[in-house]
Amino acid sequence: MASNKKTPSTDGAGSILSSMSGPSDSNAPHSLGADNDVTRALLQKTAASQQLAAAMAVNPKEDGQYGEAARRPAEGVHVATGEALATASTAGETTASAKTGAGQPALGENARNASLDGARSDDSGCVLTTNQGVPVGDNQNSLKAGLRGPTLMEDFILREKLTHFDHERIPERVVHARGSAAHGYFECYKEQSKLTRAALFAKAGKRTPVFVRFSTVAGERGSTDTARDVRGFAVKFYTDEGNWDLVGNNIPVFFIQDAMKFPDLIHAVKPEPHNGMPQAASAHDTFWDFASLSPEITHMLMWAMSDRAIPRSYRMMQGFGVHTFRLVNAKGQSVFCKFHWSPMAGTHSLVWDEAVKISGADSDFHRRDLWEAIECGAYPEYELAFQVFTEAQAEAFPFDVLDPTKLIPEELVPLVPVGKMVLNRNPDNFFAETEQVAFCTAHIVPGIDFSNDPLLQGRIHSYVDTQITRLGGANFHEIPINAPLAPLHNNQRDGIHRQAINRGRVAYEPNSLAGGCPFQAGAKGFNSFPAAAEGDNVRGKPEKFAEHYGQARLFWISQTPIEQDHIVRAFRFELSKVQTVVIRQRIVAMLRNVDETLAQDLADALGLALPPVMPRASLQPLPAYAPSPALSLFFRPGKTGIHTLRVAILVGPGSDGAQVRNIYAALLSDGAVPRLVGSQLGRVDTSGGAPLDVEISLEAGPSVLFDAVVVPDGQGAVQQLGDDANALDFLRLQYRHCKPLLAIGSGKGLLDKAGVPAALPDGKPDPAVIVAPSSDVVKAVAAFKKALAAHRAFVRETDPPRV
Repeated sequence: MASNKKTPSTDGAGSILSSMSGPSDSNAPHSLGADNDVTRALLQKTAASQQLAAAMAVNPKEDGQYGEAARRPAEGVHVATGEALATASTAGETTASAKTGAGQPALGENARNASLDGARSDDSGCVLTTNQGVPVGDNQNSLKAGLRGPTLMEDFILREKLTHFDHERIPERVVHARGSAAHGYFECYKEQSKLTRAALFAKAGKRTPVFVRFSTVAGERGSTDTARDVRGFAVKFYTDEGNWDLVGNNIPVFFIQDAMKFPDLIHAVKPEPHNGMPQAASAHDTFWDFASLSPEITHMLMWAMSDRAIPRSYRMMQGFGVHTFRLVNAKGQSVFCKFHWSPMAGTHSLVWDEAVKISGADSDFHRRDLWEAIECGAYPEYELAFQVFTEAQAEAFPFDVLDPTKLIPEELVPLVPVGKMVLNRNPDNFFAETEQVAFCTAHIVPGIDFSNDPLLQGRIHSYVDTQITRLGGANFHEIPINAPLAPLHNNQRDGIHRQAINRGRVAYEPNSLAGGCPFQAGAKGFNSFPAAAEGDNVRGKPEKFAEHYGQARLFWISQTPIEQDHIVRAFRFELSKVQTVVIRQRIVAMLRNVDETLAQDLADALGLALPPVMPRASLQPLPAYAPSPALSLFFRPGKTGIHTLRVAILVGPGSDGAQVRNIYAALLSDGAVPRLVGSQLGRVDTSGGAPLDVEISLEAGPSVLFDAVVVPDGQGAVQQLGDDANALDFLRLQYRHCKPLLAIGSGKGLLDKAGVPAALPDGKPDPAVIVAPSSDVVKAVAAFKKALAAHRAFVRETDPPRV
């Protein structure tokens, strides 16, 4: 008997079961012959895909690409999918497994844009495995044919281990190879919507995660931290609208005006190619040859020869965006801006003799200092300020704001604090984070835009380009430390080390098969500021770029006498290393355009007759600048007192134990880091109280690693330390480097034996050599803390040193 049940239509089923071609009628069949979860999903996917494509008959954005309409991009037209399978890569995406996932696609999400938790790995309580997850039975021996036989090629465990080891290093950065980094956050003080639509400045109290990398410029990855050099100060803001990389330095100007000269500059300062020397140093012929023939470098040389180039700590140096940028608000209005970071700990430096000795004692000095401060909860803080000005103001300045060898004096355009940055977590893994982080000046967000600074324009290309080589391809943005927290959706695909598994078959725009997604943001997205362009194509610089000496003179006259002395000595040291006499002469001739006294002092120090002044490129009179106190390191003493400063307490057999512990506790209570230093590790008996345990020896912890020293009472200790030349050298260097010294009771005898005077060269008392009887310890420690908060007593410094 025939059934009355209607048979589902299978017309066109073969096309659904195929991946090429199909009938003219877009109506899907009702059945694929078999009825199960797979065929139902396939039918559902096909029907939904056809409906989605049909919803976009034309590309409605076409007209908006031409003429005046192109100035106001519209949001891309897009259609809601409704059915998840419409944009699926496969009808089987709901098939779950431990590897493929739960089978529930997260529409409109990119799971890789998340915190670093998803990338962290911990081995606690785990069995050792190969990279393929195979448990390793023996990690001590390779596989051999007999105990004394040859190693077998089939030992895949050995081969994997050695192969991975052989490929663990990646190319280092050409510049800024030596660096240290930390996580933290930026907190906005007050919303800045009148100036910029950038998300991190959207409201007061808004916090944006950051990753910050400090670095030297010239040295290789394994070079010393305390070389005389510019320091990189690069900040990656993980904003709501993408990553913004503010890639700056601790000096607000640069060596050159145009990116065309950057390879020449770096080739000149790097080790000379014939012998690979010197490392991480500019004190050699090729650098100074280049400098002496490039007058635009003069201003930067003044900064590089100042104490700015040997900071005491990454926590105690300023940061600058260097270039002029634009801020753009939601209305499309723009102003120019320079970015300034100021450390809450103040700006403090090393002295050159100290920096040289630290390189031998602890080449990781700055890296260790940053790590220890964060680990101990003494989180470094920096205040960000805008220096905002209009195009009209810029035109009136005696310099060109597009010239990266020029700064804008704070007296001309004041700084406006807009927020603070706090670094509160060290990286978990140096390579995965500090080494693989990729900073690029091209990474900006809506509300920030470029200027026409010719050095900046070159950096926009170069930083991206170098990361492609260094990190193995165009997908370096997928490395966890580089991945934005903002949603990431585009049609970039494939390439070496691709991590994202993009869902669906569409990788182009416009499209209808994915409902037009991802679609352009229009006015809500990043749109370049429509700055007017004028003039012919030309290789050259504006007239104002030709003035090279006015701001170099400004910097010089803004320094204190001691800072000026240090600049002269730095030039003297660097040029004394140069073998070619005419190069020295050219630099002195150049500096005559800055200051005659500076040039004469340097000529005398080099044994040169004063050469004729170097001709100037510009015939216009030098701009007359008033001194700018903000250009001196002493302008920002800081707000953190003695917090994190390291104090050595010299102890030996017979030290007054109770006194030592009281001084130790008093320093610790104000945030200083005291350590008991002795001739060798071990326990020493005391003249009062329990024995003391030496924390670090004079050999492992020499003078240059400490900011100050205390010699407590105790005749036995003074006698023992007085017979130790390391202890006497420790005190002499503390004095020579202008650091505070405190001697209690018989401790003064050790200062006397070391030849440390209590008076200045002019006979006045030295404010940072504090001597007191044991009955007056409390008052003496208070005076010592005051001297320590000032870091150094440069009033005692002489050249050459008298101790």
